[in-house]
Amino acid sequence: MTASALPEQELIGRAKAGDTQAFEELMRRNQGKIYNLGMKLLRNREDAADLLQETFIKAYESLPRFEEKSSFSTWIYRIAVNFALMKLRREKRRKVSFDELKEAEALNDQKSILNWSSNPQAHLKNKELRAVIDEAIASLPPKYKTVFLLHDIDDLPIARVGEILSLSVPAVKSRVHRSRLFLRQKLAKYFEKGPYGDEMLPNPQVPV
Repeated sequence: MTASALPEQELIGRAKAGDTQAFEELMRRNQGKIYNLGMKLLRNREDAADLLQETFIKAYESLPRFEEKSSFSTWIYRIAVNFALMKLRREKRRKVSFDELKEAEALNDQKSILNWSSNPQAHLKNKELRAVIDEAIASLPPKYKTVFLLHDIDDLPIARVGEILSLSVPAVKSRVHRSRLFLRQKLAKYFEKGPYGDEMLPNPQVPV
């Protein structure tokens, strides 16, 4: 049976035993997700490619210590996120202060403000607006941006995001909530009459 036809659990066992083809198949199954995560967090093709390479090297070196308490994809996501966050910290990209996030939280009761809990893809048809949204997401502090991208953009469940980031479910919920509030504040002026001139609905409580 070829490596591509094997279940993940068997591939992991073979890779731990030194089967490089099994490890390469595990990487093949996850490389698209890791590269896309790198693009979203680092916003640069070269950096995303470097992240992918660094993640795979680290995964290969650490595989003997992988205890299989989580899925392989969760484990490798965690490695990739850690590398991305280290890179963001090294480059000292703009960070949003805690005061800005608190200010956003105080504005949560405003009307005519972006309801991010609805499908965000519906607003991305407008290229200019998409650029504004991308910039707003990029301006989030790394720890909030990572949670937002994993949960609201990649649609991973709260529990899995917590598993990837080694956070409790309440901590993930808190970061998702704060990131949404900050984005609402940043984008409110673009949505006062809706992205295409339509009236916005009143701002409901955002579910997590």
